[in-house]
Amino acid sequence: MLETIRKQCPPPAAALWESIDRVEVFSIAMRVRFRGITVRDGVLVHGPAGWGECAPFWNHPDSHSAKWLASALSQATKPLADQGVPEPKRHQIPVNTTIAALGPEEAQARALAAVDAGINTAKVKVADKPDCLSEDLQRLEAVRGAMGPGAALRIDVNAAWDLDQALKLLPLYDRAAGGLEYAEQPCRSTADLAVLRRKLQVPIAADESLRLDANPMAVRQLEAADVAVLKVSPLGGISAAYEIYKRLEIPAVVSSALDTSVGIYAGLRLASALDQLPYACGLATGSLLQEDVIEPPFRPVNGHLLLGQPVSVERIPPASEPLRERWCQRLVRLSSLLAS
Repeated sequence: MLETIRKQCPPPAAALWESIDRVEVFSIAMRVRFRGITVRDGVLVHGPAGWGECAPFWNHPDSHSAKWLASALSQATKPLADQGVPEPKRHQIPVNTTIAALGPEEAQARALAAVDAGINTAKVKVADKPDCLSEDLQRLEAVRGAMGPGAALRIDVNAAWDLDQALKLLPLYDRAAGGLEYAEQPCRSTADLAVLRRKLQVPIAADESLRLDANPMAVRQLEAADVAVLKVSPLGGISAAYEIYKRLEIPAVVSSALDTSVGIYAGLRLASALDQLPYACGLATGSLLQEDVIEPPFRPVNGHLLLGQPVSVERIPPASEPLRERWCQRLVRLSSLLAS
C-alpha cells in the first residue's frame, strides 16, 4: 500500500511519505453505535518517531481530513522536542466517561461502571436525532442518579441547535442534569455561541468552532467560549493544537476523536504539556471500541489515564481489501492537498 501511495502521488506529495516505512488500515467494531457509526476504521502510519493515526470520519470533506493526515505524519516523523511542545508537566491525566445516546437504563449502567473506575465526570451525548428531548433528559437524570450530586456532567450537542433552540433547550438540560459543568458546541455558529454565553448561565465549550472554522481565533475574539475542546488529529497535530491553546488563553479539555490507543497517546501527550488542566479530559473512549491496537489498551485507573511511553502497535484489526483500496485513494488525495 505504501508503494502504491508513493507512485500515485505527484512528486511534492510523494515526498511526504519518504520517511514512512509502514502503512496499515484498521477496522474495529464499536461496542455501541456512536456518532452514527458501528465500525471505526482508519490508517496507522509508522516512521522514525513512532506511530501516527489518520482516521477522519467518512462524512468529513478532504479539506478538513487533510489535517488528520498532517497530524499522523507529524506524529510518526517529528520528535515533539523539535516542534515546540513542552516536556510533560504531569503523567496522570484525569478523564471523563463518555455516555452515548443510550436509553436511561444502559446509560445508568455505564455511569455506574465509570464510578467503579474512579471517574467523577461524564460527557453525555444529546441531540442525536430529531424529537429526542425526552430521551435526552431521561438519560441525563439517569446519569446524575448513578454518579451522585458531586459528579460533573457535561453535554455534547455537536452543533445540532440553532440559537433559538439553544436558548430554549439548554436550561431544560441544565435542570435535568442537576447543573451542567458546560455545554459543548450547542450551536454551529461561533457568533451564536457568543450570544448564548451572554444570555445563559451554563458555561460554553467550543469544539467544531475550533477544528472546522477557517478562523478558530474567532472564539477568542468574540469571547464565545469558557472552555476549548482540543482534538489532536482534527487540529493538525499536537504542535498545532498546542499553539491554538496558547493563543486562545482559556482553559482546555483534550478529547479523543474516537481514536485507537495511538491517537489516545497523542491526546495524553498534549494534555501533559498544558499549563493547567482544570477539567477532566475526554480521552477514555477506548471502551467504545471492541478491540485496540496495543495490549493492554489505555484504560482509566482511579479516574486517570497514565501517559507512559509512546505506544508500540502489536496487533492491527484487519480491514477488507475494498476498504484498504478506499483508504489508499483517500490518502493520495489528502497528500496532494497537504503538498499544495
